[in-house]
Amino acid sequence: MRRQTSFFIAIPCLIGAAILALAQSPKAGLYEVTSKMTWQHSPFPESMKDPRQSGAPHSTQVCFTQADLDKYSGPKPTANAGCEISNIKKRPSGMTAILTCGAPMHGKGTVETKWTDSAHSKSKVHFTGSMQIGADTKPIEWTLESSSTYKSPSCGTVKPRSD
Repeated sequence: MRRQTSFFIAIPCLIGAAILALAQSPKAGLYEVTSKMTWQHSPFPESMKDPRQSGAPHSTQVCFTQADLDKYSGPKPTANAGCEISNIKKRPSGMTAILTCGAPMHGKGTVETKWTDSAHSKSKVHFTGSMQIGADTKPIEWTLESSSTYKSPSCGTVKPRSD
């Protein structure tokens, strides 16, 4: 009798989890991505900092292709020259990955994306390492937090990011 009771409790839980996973499947199309970058350790003096990297939010439109969603659970994570994304672990509600950089920025970071529903996600990249500035090596640490909101099934003139 206990076995049957457990079975009847487990089945609705499994169905609920499957429905939740399907409900959180992201949609391909045009998204508005708002990002905020904060430096915990910046190698640059205040006068040289880019205003978009000063902690002020910056918005842009990004085309999420179905191929990107299938591979990354979002748009292809961007990596600067000398950096690569690896160890991608896709989950029904998002993904995690590792960001590794060689030059000019040396270090490692974590990438995490979570979908709150099929049209909204939150992402966070946290990076620590060092950067060569002239003859000096400066420690760096930064965090990039983003939120994405679905706008349209058509990307219009916004082109998907290329590999």
